[in-house]
Amino acid sequence: MYSLSDYDYHLPVHCIAQKPADQRDQSRLLWLNRKTGCLYHRRFDELEQMLTPGDVLVVNNTRVIPARMFGRKETGGRVEVLLLHYPEKKDFNPAGVVTCRCLMRASKRPAVGARIIFEAGISAHVTGFSDGIFDIDFSFSGDLDTVLNRIGQMPLPPYIHRNGANSGENDTQAYQTVFAREKGAVAAPTAGLHFTPGLINRLKTFGVQIVALTLHVGYGTFSPVRVEDIRDHQIHSEWYRIPAHTAYTINAAREKKRRIIAVGTTSCRTLEYAADDTGRIVPGDGVCDLFIYPGYRFRAIDALITNFHLPRSTLLMLVSALAGRKEILAAYEIAKENGYRFFSYGDAMFIG
Repeated sequence: MYSLSDYDYHLPVHCIAQKPADQRDQSRLLWLNRKTGCLYHRRFDELEQMLTPGDVLVVNNTRVIPARMFGRKETGGRVEVLLLHYPEKKDFNPAGVVTCRCLMRASKRPAVGARIIFEAGISAHVTGFSDGIFDIDFSFSGDLDTVLNRIGQMPLPPYIHRNGANSGENDTQAYQTVFAREKGAVAAPTAGLHFTPGLINRLKTFGVQIVALTLHVGYGTFSPVRVEDIRDHQIHSEWYRIPAHTAYTINAAREKKRRIIAVGTTSCRTLEYAADDTGRIVPGDGVCDLFIYPGYRFRAIDALITNFHLPRSTLLMLVSALAGRKEILAAYEIAKENGYRFFSYGDAMFIG
């Protein structure tokens, strides 16, 4: 249960979704009933068949920033830079310079002191390097959001392939949930990608409450587990905020024995991190570094909407903690046999 190899499975490349469904809510949905162990094949727009009036859906309203930028070194070599956080106005010094932690891809690693030139009057200097992360000083002229929207692209996961620097125009909208409000993520909370305004309205009419929290998903969500005993893994940290209204709605519903359903592993981790021993949610903000794996006792959620996750990943461990490792791996095999699409742009599961 604690061995990394226990969370491995074979996934053919053709199972990895390279684009979203033509209509978000027309993706497939595999329902794993935790009480019976039975599996049901559904479409996402049939979600209300799995819900009950009074259920509370908790979504993540983080907004992905166009954090992927292409520039050149002064020597002419092409450079790809990925911001690992969204620089706030307070982070800029009086000269309009901000230091960002970044990943960088180049034919030869730029040395400390190297200058990188981007479009739109942006230049940058490498000021540090440690553990694969670069510290880069950016000089922005004008509004930051305007600049990023002009030269930045969506930071798609490494298993989604695009050709060329300007090939991801459709991802600008597709890799953003309809709940997206608060700028700061460099990866999407992908379980939310299946929702449409029409489906949301129908669920509300049905009697489901929908509330939001914010967790800015970091690129660390794709970081591999490198230790054989998963209990030795140090998970990444991510900033979160739970508004008072969200906490009140969840706590009131729990008192009435209504279900709390997390939309995505990010919402799940945030709620579990912010819950006291009784499952009551404490509002506020902070940094979430909760690693959930089998043996964990869930306090805050009763069910989960999620996508299909990478082998050996912390997200696969989380869903295994909720539904059982053998049960999840068996469901994944059935999903593969039935042509389900995996990962960020893929199909969904309802575990409840």
